[in-house]
Amino acid sequence: MSKPGQPPKQETDRLFATERRPEDFRFDASVARVFPDMIRRSVPGYTTIIPMIEVITEQYVQAGSHCYDLGCSLGASTLAMRHGIPHADCTLVGVDNSEAMIERCEHYIALDDSELPVTLRCEDILETELSDASVTTLNFTLQFVPPDQRTDLLTRIAQATRPGGVLILSEKIGFDSDQEQDIQTRLHHEFKRANGYSDLEISQKRSAIEQVLIPETQAAHKKRLLAAGFDRVLVWYQCFNFVSMLAIKSH
Repeated sequence: MSKPGQPPKQETDRLFATERRPEDFRFDASVARVFPDMIRRSVPGYTTIIPMIEVITEQYVQAGSHCYDLGCSLGASTLAMRHGIPHADCTLVGVDNSEAMIERCEHYIALDDSELPVTLRCEDILETELSDASVTTLNFTLQFVPPDQRTDLLTRIAQATRPGGVLILSEKIGFDSDQEQDIQTRLHHEFKRANGYSDLEISQKRSAIEQVLIPETQAAHKKRLLAAGFDRVLVWYQCFNFVSMLAIKSH
């Protein structure tokens, strides 16, 4: 455990560097230790998306409202939202069901120089109470929610969102065209190789995560967001098979 005032020790992601018994991917302590390195080297555009969450938050946050980071992991998007909120009367809540993630997130929040209070909850986002929101973030989180529960979650978020409020939704997506799917997957794997992952690491990580990370097409996401109660959905960022969308509630 890290000492007070010190950031948690970050390790290089070598979790899949050697042959291992097949098992589903879990956000446990071993993943939490390497997560910053893992996501930076695995998700194209992640280092762009995070600072832009601050920009978007600043544009849409409303005084006296609640802001939520659902599936906050180590708090990268939570901190981005925190720095984008100029109103001292806003409430910022980060939620994750992994105790290991929340524990490390607490350290990063404590070391941050913003004075806006952050409440962290270790609980299932499907059970999180939501209300009076102006900005909510699902940053590569919905893809781990069972598909048959995604509509209910997004509907609850939309119902809790003030007019003029938004949801930032970042996801790994799939494609209807097999040819496009193959091209985008190949480019993603080349991105990983360029960041130092071996073919064994890429293969084993893919096998571990494919049963728990279930991507959908961009069109499916837009359709669901509109059905949930948002009035406009646009893609503000895409790199290969990773996108970030902005869902806006107008009324």
